[in-house]
Amino acid sequence: MTKAITLLILILMSINMFSQSLKKAELVSINGKNIYYEIYGEGKPLFLLHGYTQSSISWKSYVKDYEQEYEVYLVDLSGHGKSDPFREDLVIKSVAEDLNALIKYLKLEHIKAIGFSFGGDVLYQLALINPTLIESMISIGAIGTWTIQDFPEYLEVFTFENRTNFPWLAASHDSDEHIKAILHQFKNYTVQLSNEELQSIQPEVLIMIGDDDDGMSLKEIFRARENLPNSDLWILPDIAHGAHENENKEEFIKRSKLFLSK
Repeated sequence: MTKAITLLILILMSINMFSQSLKKAELVSINGKNIYYEIYGEGKPLFLLHGYTQSSISWKSYVKDYEQEYEVYLVDLSGHGKSDPFREDLVIKSVAEDLNALIKYLKLEHIKAIGFSFGGDVLYQLALINPTLIESMISIGAIGTWTIQDFPEYLEVFTFENRTNFPWLAASHDSDEHIKAILHQFKNYTVQLSNEELQSIQPEVLIMIGDDDDGMSLKEIFRARENLPNSDLWILPDIAHGAHENENKEEFIKRSKLFLSK
């Protein structure tokens, strides 16, 4: 019996050692709206930013992979998750300004960051707003330039009436008000970076793209790669939008850690 109890204690200790350890969770007023964030781990600040219609929940399973080396910040970007619903038209730069204000509130001078899709587009804007803040960043399925006007079929599919076809919506947001506002604002998703703006972005950037990502233009991908002064391009064969997920997760974790530690 004693051996069994000892073994159980050791197993529980091991599970706790490698589990996510939430240090702080807060809903804070930023630029007149409430923004939610969580902090895990120890080390240099690393922000993980979610895609449009998602929330910070989408990054939860990745925390354990980074929290031993980084202080990991999960943020519900403006209009998403536990943050306030959209009450104004979506402007990607405004979302980045809210994030910048949150980072100032947190008194962080330098960060590293990974952004998926919408989160990646926000990071490019953040790099313009606060040029010395980001040391290095990874954008997944995002190059800082994208417009819903090129993809009208997305607006036909992503509707409030079709919300049950996208189970992450209910998992990520606590009310129909939130979901309705997010889907309503999708029609305003437009962001554009000029060559000059790309050339002014200071952090090292790893652009991660799946070659089956229908929402990404190869012309724009290579324009971003050519104009970003410190960038690498990682194109994954036979992979769609979520290039960091599922069977690619292990390789993504490995490469992202190597890139961010440079």
